[in-house]
Amino acid sequence: MTTTTLPAPLAAPAVHGSIAAGVWRVADPKITLASVASMIVGATAAGHAGPIAWGWLALTVLGVFAVEAAKNASGEIFDWDSGTDAAVTDAERSPFSGGKRVLVDGLMTRRQTAIMAAAFYAIGIAAGLAIVLGREPRVIWLGMIGVGLAYFYHAPPLALAYRGLGELAVALAYGPVIAVGTFLVQRQTVDAAVLWASLPLGLAIAGFLWINEFPDARADAAAGKRTLVVRLGRRRAARGFAGLEAAAFAAVLLLPLAGLPWPVVGGVIGAPLAVRAARRLARFPETPAEQIPAQAATLGAFVLMAVGIGLGFVVATIV
Repeated sequence: MTTTTLPAPLAAPAVHGSIAAGVWRVADPKITLASVASMIVGATAAGHAGPIAWGWLALTVLGVFAVEAAKNASGEIFDWDSGTDAAVTDAERSPFSGGKRVLVDGLMTRRQTAIMAAAFYAIGIAAGLAIVLGREPRVIWLGMIGVGLAYFYHAPPLALAYRGLGELAVALAYGPVIAVGTFLVQRQTVDAAVLWASLPLGLAIAGFLWINEFPDARADAAAGKRTLVVRLGRRRAARGFAGLEAAAFAAVLLLPLAGLPWPVVGGVIGAPLAVRAARRLARFPETPAEQIPAQAATLGAFVLMAVGIGLGFVVATIV
């Protein structure tokens, strides 16, 4: 395997913000919805199979949220060092892409961001170890995979996002890893149902990353960040996005064939938003400002998919 060498760090940014504002931006409730969606699927699948252990679920939520915030913080450092975030112009910025920009906007220093990343990783790992020691030892393997994908999403030597593997990493992390991990903590075993249910969700969340790469494509290419949008070009990538969304929602319809209760097909409730996003992206693949409604629709599509699948498990439990 070849290694990815990131450029030398840029000069330190001028800091004029606050740590509290930086922490809030790194936590980013919009992006955290991806973790929430996956935990909804894992928890409702577990609830379909037995009672919920609410304390362990709360600890699971804490651990997942902490690792996600840590990923965002450490990613800020590597994207700052590569120059990709600094290269995004005001016209290319959107509420969903361009990084968290805590360094670019001077909210925090590089050192403060590194300390925040370390603190959040420590919280996430501590929560995971508590679950391993007090509830389910096998969670350690999914935890190690999750933390590894989080850190090496940006960090060398793997630098998955820079190699065009970020989309696959996101599909795995926000699909099977979080959903199956949530189920495993609850039931202390793994059922094929939660694995199957997590796959279309993972594809849909990968679609959210994919569409968020469009506004950043020019800056990413200049910094050597070879996302799939950069590799394919925006127009071909727009067609790829439509295919990915179609595959995700088609997979929801196929879930009963894998033995899941039929109400989980309610996950297709998000399909109209996915169609809207794909159509708008096809019209405006080169215009970042016009892509913002499509980004928002893609976010809504995967959240509704998770809610629909989750409610399907709940209905099947009641009925």
